Amino acid sequence: MNSAGPAAIQTLQQAVQEAVNRYVARNPRSAAAADDAARAMPGGNTRSSLFHRPFPLRMAQGAGCRLRDVDGHDYIDLLGEFTSGIAGHSPEPILTAIRDALADGINLSAHNMLEARLAAGLCARFPSIDLIRFANSGTEANLMALATARAFTGRHKVVVFENAYHGGLLAFGPGGLRVAVPHDYAILPYNDKDAAESYFARHGAEVAAVLVEPMLGAGGCVPGDPEFLSLLARLARHHEAILIFDEVQTSRLSAGGRQALLGMTPDMTTIGKYFGGGLAFGAFGGRADLMAQYDPRQAGALMHAGTFNNNTLAMAAGLAALEHVVTPDALDRINALGDAMRGSLNALFAEQGAPFHVTGLGSIMNIHPVPATGAEAGLLRDLIFFDLLERGFFIASRGLIALSVPIGPAEMSAFADAVRDILIARRGVLGQAVPSAPR
Repeated sequence: MNSAGPAAIQTLQQAVQEAVNRYVARNPRSAAAADDAARAMPGGNTRSSLFHRPFPLRMAQGAGCRLRDVDGHDYIDLLGEFTSGIAGHSPEPILTAIRDALADGINLSAHNMLEARLAAGLCARFPSIDLIRFANSGTEANLMALATARAFTGRHKVVVFENAYHGGLLAFGPGGLRVAVPHDYAILPYNDKDAAESYFARHGAEVAAVLVEPMLGAGGCVPGDPEFLSLLARLARHHEAILIFDEVQTSRLSAGGRQALLGMTPDMTTIGKYFGGGLAFGAFGGRADLMAQYDPRQAGALMHAGTFNNNTLAMAAGLAALEHVVTPDALDRINALGDAMRGSLNALFAEQGAPFHVTGLGSIMNIHPVPATGAEAGLLRDLIFFDLLERGFFIASRGLIALSVPIGPAEMSAFADAVRDILIARRGVLGQAVPSAPR
């Protein structure tokens, strides 16, 4: 497919600028809040994924699958806190659990009666997890899983994949490696079986762990090829390396994550996000012999402290989410909704000859411009993002969508109608930008 010429790019730039101008005019309080925040934080930001130009929205409140910003605009929340907010905004079972925990005391300086229940519930959902330990984020969970593998194998090499994201200190997309924890990484192309086989043929005896997302999340919702993931399992087993599935995002694809859908049992699994009921949470677990290294009853046990690892609020909220909100039936329902929506959007883009396509699995998806890189791609991405905001739909500026339990067919239908309206209204701009759109 040919890219647009200079005149078409100029038309697209003008359309984006007009959309941005309307965004700025509608959101003076968010703009002022961004300026004020910049006095205390670099660029007014403490979470890179939230930033977009000219300034990000400031949200005031949420309920169910709805948001309201500080300028009083309402949105259907299709971002779901970057997959963490699968329960929706403050559902009653989680609110009640947090209130009860608050009443009993937050910091008890001891074990509490909630942590073992949550641990048992998570072990029951994931056959790969014989024993589990809690942390405060998916980043921490993945860091600890790698430490576990290195201690167990006595090796140091870590196999990861291009564009993977395992947390702020384990990011392998553009710019991520500059702040990554300095392990001895081998960064291989994702879904490339030949590259994996070649690397292990040369270095397999040096590999401590293979850390892989069953679907790239921040890397664009690119599903892992089942044959590729199965090959990684065989290579790891043959070379006695530890296979770690990062299911921080993909755990929502079924009650037992994507590993259950694939019929695979990795050596270790990391989870986080919604399993804390919307509060800070992470966990790593796996085979009993691996996790036994942390048994404090044994001489020479590995150390894993963390003041808030078992904090009562996250334990209570996570248990309520697991038992009452993010149930297997609820996951099946929103994943079916997501699969249907992804298919509908791709059919709509093809019908309208629009330069977009959607990737993902179940309730997680990403809208991509076509072509996928370059200035033209950035303009296309911005155009649909600002147009959706103007119509009351909140997604990530990079195109990520993550459905939550409160979302139903009515919200999905409204979203499809909004996308269709945008494509029709922008037909001249999009047709000029990409003259031979895919069908």
